[in-house]
Amino acid sequence: MKIQNEFLEVALQAARTGGEICRDFFEQEFVIENKETSNLVTRADLESENAIVQVLSRAFPNHAILAEENQKADLDSEHLWVVDPLDGTNNFAHRIPHFAVSIGYWRDGKPECGVIYNPAKEDLYYACRGQGAFEGEKRCRVSAEPTLAESIIGCGFYYDRGEMMRATLRAVEACFEKNIHGIRRFGTASLDLIQVALGRYGGFFEYRLAPWDFAAGRLFVEEAGGRISTCRGRELSLEESTVLASNGRIHGELLEIVQEFHP
Repeated sequence: MKIQNEFLEVALQAARTGGEICRDFFEQEFVIENKETSNLVTRADLESENAIVQVLSRAFPNHAILAEENQKADLDSEHLWVVDPLDGTNNFAHRIPHFAVSIGYWRDGKPECGVIYNPAKEDLYYACRGQGAFEGEKRCRVSAEPTLAESIIGCGFYYDRGEMMRATLRAVEACFEKNIHGIRRFGTASLDLIQVALGRYGGFFEYRLAPWDFAAGRLFVEEAGGRISTCRGRELSLEESTVLASNGRIHGELLEIVQEFHP
């Protein structure tokens, strides 16, 4: 591993622990719990979260933990862990091996380190503030494309099937009018942000994400040399938010589009 950091070491341990649970469930039959069919939740979410929380709590008993299923916390906590135990649950439930455990550590309102782990493919990504973002041993760098017309753009759809969906489709149409190379929608926000950091997407946007969807991914984009903001161009905090990430070079061009169709 390229970075030595006590918080990162614990985050890696927690991500692997949660990821092993997710992988075990993915390889067998499982039961979908009660949520609407477009927001599927399985026992894997719950068991992964419990295991991750145990690892973090043992290492840092005085730190706050915010997690998707059952763990609430004050966003203003000095030391805050933000956990998505299974990002991409719909993919997981439909046997698509594109999902992740996402763990971000924030201190005094700023992201300090993060881990994103796809246990189905054993893809591991990690980042620390000021020390870079990495895929295994390889450092991540955003793309160099200077315009939308030379880029592939990623997007996400919130579970809403009404105006927010239509707004996203209108923004996608406007991107195509700029002659982009294509649109990708893979359904796992943390891994979408990784695609920006790896230089595969020129940009990514979604009109509604929870903090656990981007708490780790924000740092990856920044440490890879990119830019991340809300879809209004404001600083991205840990509140539920719109998200726009890019290689930095096309941020203004893409921001014009996502602002215009902002729901």
